[in-house]
Amino acid sequence: MTESQGNAPSRRRERFPEISSRAYEHPADRSALVALRKLSGFDTVFKALSGLLPERSLRLLFLSDSVRVGDAQFAHLHSMLRDACYILDLEKVPAMYVTQDPRPDAMCIGLDEPIIVVTTGLVELLDEEEMRAVVGHEVGHALSGHSVYRTILLFLTSLALKVAWIPLGNMAIMAIVTALREWFRKSELSADRAGLLVGQDLQASMRGLMKIAGGNHLHEMNVDAFLAQAEEYEAGGDLRDSVLKILNVLPRSHPFTTVRAAELKKWAESRDYQRIMDGHYPRRTEDKDTSVSDSFRESASHYAESVRTSKDPLMKLVGDLAGGAGDLGSKLRDKFTGGSAGGGGRTGDDGSPGA
Repeated sequence: MTESQGNAPSRRRERFPEISSRAYEHPADRSALVALRKLSGFDTVFKALSGLLPERSLRLLFLSDSVRVGDAQFAHLHSMLRDACYILDLEKVPAMYVTQDPRPDAMCIGLDEPIIVVTTGLVELLDEEEMRAVVGHEVGHALSGHSVYRTILLFLTSLALKVAWIPLGNMAIMAIVTALREWFRKSELSADRAGLLVGQDLQASMRGLMKIAGGNHLHEMNVDAFLAQAEEYEAGGDLRDSVLKILNVLPRSHPFTTVRAAELKKWAESRDYQRIMDGHYPRRTEDKDTSVSDSFRESASHYAESVRTSKDPLMKLVGDLAGGAGDLGSKLRDKFTGGSAGGGGRTGDDGSPGA
């Protein structure tokens, strides 16, 4: 069940009438979704699953075994949900449930209509403004239409475990699951931005991410030090560490928390964010006129800039090679070994140690 929204926020925040999800979507989110749709077999699987997924069963499960948020139950969450839908101008307020689970988590699922689910672990962990950002995050997923793909990801992940004994069948499913996870990690960056647009409190968003990473020990944590971890993570190590980073993130549905915090802070300080806050943003009425090629160009530009400015050894190598610098063999050797193949460190023309 859904209800019409219309209540104004409990405190003065900017509202964004008719805002298109394009306003806050991360370029990597859009490009990953395009790549996902081009994956061989995805359209066939998507069409088949759209009619087979047990969505009614899912709704009945939460209705029967969780607490539905409303005026009589978790009223403060219901107020936040209405606020978030008002600010992002979402026409219908999605059904929202609190489910018993000590792990802090939230999700937006559903094919026909989105459902938002938050765990008791998350509700108990976050304060009001931190929770507001999370609710806004999930409403952002709903506005972007992410719930459909998230539902398919959940189903396919479960299916992959059941057919793991069938080599070819499992490989086909895992290819799509891997692509879905890659997209979903990027979609989380978009939803974090939506959460900031709803809460309009960057420090609350940062605190929430820190708590998800380190628990309810804010007196022991520091935002600047937390963000410094993200910078160290991105820049540290050599190519071996770059490969390990990729392997570490592959099985995850969410990006690493420090990375999310750094990405959100960067966006909050950008001109794009300020333009939205000033009321200059794409409207949904313009979505039908959006050029696919423009979206491709924007995504390509984003990736080119990411490679150019990245401190990650692998990305720096990609940037160097794209710029025509050096020979691939020697660069790979030096990046992996920290010096030349001679093993004694690079030397200058006179035989002295090089810089």
